[in-house]
Amino acid sequence: MLENRKAIFKKGGIMFKRSALFSLALFLSVFLNGNIEKSAPNPQPPASAVKLIFIHHSTGEGWLNDESGRLGIALRDNNYFVSDTNYGWGPDAIGDSTDIGHWWTWFRSSQRDTYMKALFKESNKNCEYSRLAKDPGGENVIVMFKSCFPNSHIGGHPNEPPTKGNNPLRGQDANSEYMTVGNVKGIYNDILVYFTTRQDKLFVLITSPPLVENSTDPAYAANARAVHNWLVNNWLANYAYKNVAVFDFYNVLTSNGGNTNKNDLGWATGNHHRYVNGQVEHIQTVKSNYSAYGSDPYDSHPTAAGGKKASGEFVPLLNYYYSRWKGGAQAPQAGTVTPSSGNVKAEVPKTFTTTWSDANGSSDLKSCYFLISAKIAQANTIYLYYDQTKNKLYLRNQGGSKWLGGYAPGSTHTITNSQVTLNCSKTKVTKKGDTITVRWTITIKAAYIGNKNLYLKADDKGGLTSGWKKKGNIKIIA
Repeated sequence: MLENRKAIFKKGGIMFKRSALFSLALFLSVFLNGNIEKSAPNPQPPASAVKLIFIHHSTGEGWLNDESGRLGIALRDNNYFVSDTNYGWGPDAIGDSTDIGHWWTWFRSSQRDTYMKALFKESNKNCEYSRLAKDPGGENVIVMFKSCFPNSHIGGHPNEPPTKGNNPLRGQDANSEYMTVGNVKGIYNDILVYFTTRQDKLFVLITSPPLVENSTDPAYAANARAVHNWLVNNWLANYAYKNVAVFDFYNVLTSNGGNTNKNDLGWATGNHHRYVNGQVEHIQTVKSNYSAYGSDPYDSHPTAAGGKKASGEFVPLLNYYYSRWKGGAQAPQAGTVTPSSGNVKAEVPKTFTTTWSDANGSSDLKSCYFLISAKIAQANTIYLYYDQTKNKLYLRNQGGSKWLGGYAPGSTHTITNSQVTLNCSKTKVTKKGDTITVRWTITIKAAYIGNKNLYLKADDKGGLTSGWKKKGNIKIIA
């Protein structure tokens, strides 16, 4: 248990160490700690300068700083004109207040419009970093906001659902007794109400950075991990718009390249949130819920190496989020089926893993279809359907005239026709980044033996479709 949470948060200066040359442009190359680290292609930066405002405190200063995380340089080189808020900024000195409970004050309180008016108009720097020489004029288009590492000391239990209604964390700081998993999730859900009204702005949540091991305990750190995974995988799952995005700063800072002054940018292993191989990737291969870049064993401010890793992963992802928001709808994609070949025994339960993706985000997917049939048809086939908006599973009836079921994954139901039985309790759905994965557990009936093709199709909320795509073939045997 943390005895004095405020002691974690240090106002004032940070000592920055010079490190290896870092640059970030359209295609990222990093020379860091004597190693060349390659990154995947990323979406192009905006064609003309875009105004961006970053709400932060001391960790944000280090991340932006030219001699540390170099985020300012990275954003400048990708055509973002950056301004920021800091301690003492704005009406009522609202800049002092950046804990999770304070986001209610910024985005939902009676003073919200006053704060937002000042925020959208702000064009000054409130700490040291490089930026574009010329202000393109007009309001800030992108709003980045981040709480500091004391907000990764969270009570409660990892699986608490979001608090609804009068959340006691509203307006409270990170030392509040109400800093629990459910209340934190509830605050993030609350602020979506405002974001839906401002489709002209892109809001980017930067998750709270992790604490060093000496500044928290395993249970609180596990709660922080659960909250940040929820933000990436669940928070926006049913949000209908593209003007909100998340960067998991927490996850990125929980693995390094061997020590606090060497990062793992560009590595296949480690903990990352990045745009790679044409898709958003959020992975954790290192089991740690603590900062891997603490300035010392009792100081959770990230080292320069951690800041550079975060810059290298964040800016291509920001380009993607901005392009997604401005570029309009893109058709969803049918992914993969596993297994995609071989023999499948009838009357024995079998799991097929299917994926679909959408460049506009997994929340844009509406209908995910899986067909096992000699040809594309609705009647007398195994025709399965997952409705993402309702989180329900369906099976087409024998005559192909209607959907059977409508049960949640994991529920104690089965759905059956003459060809197959779908076990809902053993069917699992996961949403990660832009991808939905369904692991169907089915028992194919003996009457359906023979050679069958595997097809996938996805439809999005805007009516765009991938069309049916053949993804393999199997032989069903007795």
